[in-house]
This record gives sequence, structure tokens and C-alpha cells, in this order.
Amino acid sequence: MAVKLNNFSFQSLPSVALLPARAQRSPKFSITSTIYSSSKGKAMSSGRAGEANVNVVRPMLPPKNDEIFKSMEDWVRSDILILLKPVEKSWQPHDFLPNPTSDGFIEQVNELRERAKDIPDDYFVVLVGDMIVEEALPSYHTLLGSSNIFYDETGCDNTPWATWARGWSAEENRHGDLLNKYLFLSGRVEMKQIEKTTQYLIGSGTDFGPRTSPSYLTIYTSFQERATFISHANTAKLAMKYGDKKLAQICGTIAADEKRHETAYTKIAGKFFELDPNEAIIAFSDLLRRKVSMPGHLMYDGNDENLFYHFSNVCSRIGVYTARDYVTILEHFVGTWNVEKLSGLSSEGREAQDYVGGLVQRLRSLEERAQARAKKAPAVPFSWISGREV
Repeated sequence: MAVKLNNFSFQSLPSVALLPARAQRSPKFSITSTIYSSSKGKAMSSGRAGEANVNVVRPMLPPKNDEIFKSMEDWVRSDILILLKPVEKSWQPHDFLPNPTSDGFIEQVNELRERAKDIPDDYFVVLVGDMIVEEALPSYHTLLGSSNIFYDETGCDNTPWATWARGWSAEENRHGDLLNKYLFLSGRVEMKQIEKTTQYLIGSGTDFGPRTSPSYLTIYTSFQERATFISHANTAKLAMKYGDKKLAQICGTIAADEKRHETAYTKIAGKFFELDPNEAIIAFSDLLRRKVSMPGHLMYDGNDENLFYHFSNVCSRIGVYTARDYVTILEHFVGTWNVEKLSGLSSEGREAQDYVGGLVQRLRSLEERAQARAKKAPAVPFSWISGREV
């Protein structure tokens, strides 16, 4: 997982119980962070994450919701677990990096560094941010494990949901490993600052919404995986533009993994839309009303309290992930899950359907302003690249 973007005014924030006092500011619609604030990184990194969330009341999981997901277990075994690749047929970070056991290791490293030396700083800021978010995998595995459905009681349960969660995490784990090693060898970044940022992010945890609800969780993750696919695919295109085919292959390979994971979560959420369209559309609406909080929204490096916001602006500015991408993703899922054709809904379900169906057009009218704001954002120093401004 790894996605990002800038903010633009549209909707009100979720419950201020999620925010430190300084964060209760004017309403924002955020493409990437539902709870972005100038104080977020500092507050969370200083060990007060629990205080910020102490008053959050998690909704009770409807028994019907839980039962439907459990009834899907045979289908998950036959249709979802096959989307995990066997370890022996999977790529590993070693496949794309200099071989430390070969006599030509130093020469291979020098070739990598030579290819990397002329790539712009703004690209490395994006690549570092992508890597840090991938490295925060423990938080995402915890997110899945906190669900009543994906819950893994023994740590090695053989339920299809627990098996999927572990297999997905094992595949995702390679992404951060590969990018981390590439960045280390490139000589273009300050690894200690990057390592500190990763530690802060994992220590701060995540807050993506009512994670105990499997419907909400699978819809959210479908969105995330598609956004991550787009993000990594665009870093691959830029790497090719800058003449580094090896780096393009690295980013493209990660993007392909994310695309396969998107397929899995989209199918799971789609199945739930078939079995209980009312609960599914309400969950989808709830996600969008809260605004899709991206992994990394608590990013902090010990210096920049607005790090995620600044990182998001750079991503948008160079075209890795923009407001247009966000709206296109939303439009994709509205069509994929046949949101506008759902029938037999309750009054709450119909209200949710109307909200989701009308949101794409409302956001289309704002995406140009969001992109313009990102392009006009002033250059700021990033500790990841020795304090140089981007």
C-alpha cells in the first residue's frame, strides 16, 4: 500500500474526537487523509495516539454482516486464495538488485548509482514516501486482524480469511524490502531520516474507520489497492522517462502485485454487494463521507509536522497520484459494483446510493482546483534528501 495527494475544500471532517485540539480547523476534503492536520505528526509521534482516539466509539457489527462473510468461506477458498502466488513462483527483492555474493557486486552497485544520479529530487521524495508507507505493513496486518472475519486467533488459523490475510501480508512485505534496498544502494537519500520516519509511522499506528466491519474494510482496501497500483505504475513510467529501466521494472513489478491484490479485494466486496446490497452501499457511503484516509497520513520525520501534506503535494505535482486519479477510482468502483442499479434498499440504503452516485460529478468539478493548488505549493525542504527543497 502507498498512496497520497493534497487537500481541497469540499466536505466536513469526521468526528473531532479523532483529532488533537490544534487540528480542529476549517472543513477540508482530503484525497488522501481524513484526519490531516498540521499537528498530527508531532502529536502522534510523541506517544499520544491513544489520547487522540480514546473517545472513538466503534459501531457494533451487525450479526447479519458477520454471518454473510462467514458464509463466503468456500467461495474464498476457490476464488480468492488462488490469487496468492506460491512462494517458489514469486519474485523476491534479490531478483532486481545487485548480488552481494557475486564478484561483480561493487560494479553492479556503481551501475545502479550511475543510473540514479541524474533522477530529480522530487522523484526520490515520492519513492521514499512510497517505501515508508510500504514498510508500515505491521499496521495494515493489524488492521485486517482486528476484523471479526480476518481475525487470526492462534496466529496460524487455517480459515480462508486468516490464510488470505497472512498471504497478502507476506506478498506486500517484499515491496518495502525492495524499495528500501534500492534506495540504500542509490546513494541519493538520507537513510537514517527515512528509518526514523518509518519508526514514527509504525509507532503511531493507523485509523481508517470502523475496522471491525468486514464490509467497510474490504471496500476500503479495494480502493487502497487500486490507488496503490496507480501510484507505483506512475513511478515506473517516470523511471523509464528518466532512463532507468531497472528502476522502472522494480516499480512496475510492485504495481502488478498491487493490481492482483486489488482484484481480490474488489471481488470480495463485490460478492458482498451481491449478497447484501443494502449493508454494502451504506458501508461504501460511510467510507466516502469519512473520506478515504490513506496509509501514511500520520507520517512524521521528527522535524516536519506537515510531512504527509508536503509529500502529497509533490506526488500530485509530478503526476504520480492526483485528484483526477482519486475521482477516476471512485467512478470505477461505482460502475464495478453497479451502485446505481442496486435495488431493494432501505431508506438509509437509498440515501447512501444517492450520495455515492452523485459524488463523482461533484468531485469532478473540484479536481482542477486541487491540481492547481498542488502545483502552486511552495518548495519545502525534505530531510529524506539532506534538506534540499522540492
